[in-house]
Amino acid sequence: MTYIVKDECVKCKFMDCVEVCPVDCFYEGENMLVIHPDECIDCGVCEPECPVDAIVPDTEDDPDGKWLEINSKYAELWPVITVKKDPPADREKFESETGKFEKYFSEKPGTGDE
Repeated sequence: MTYIVKDECVKCKFMDCVEVCPVDCFYEGENMLVIHPDECIDCGVCEPECPVDAIVPDTEDDPDGKWLEINSKYAELWPVITVKKDPPADREKFESETGKFEKYFSEKPGTGDE
């Protein structure tokens, strides 16, 4: 098992999770974070840190494995993030919205730990 980041993270990107990860397996996109499934040690410390419940075990993925695939793909493309940054200023208006991935997801990388 590994943990995955889902739709709830899009446009919210709180980043509380990155500071508690003991193996630095979070990667930053422009408006979402992902977890590298091959680096995650399944410790689960990140899950309760997410204020919008975007992090779940991969056993709670969609039946088609959508989120594991997205996390796997973008963890290979985006820079690692280990230090919490400020979340987007407009995050509150997106926190309770559903279907954000299809509406707002950006393939662009974030800045990582620069």
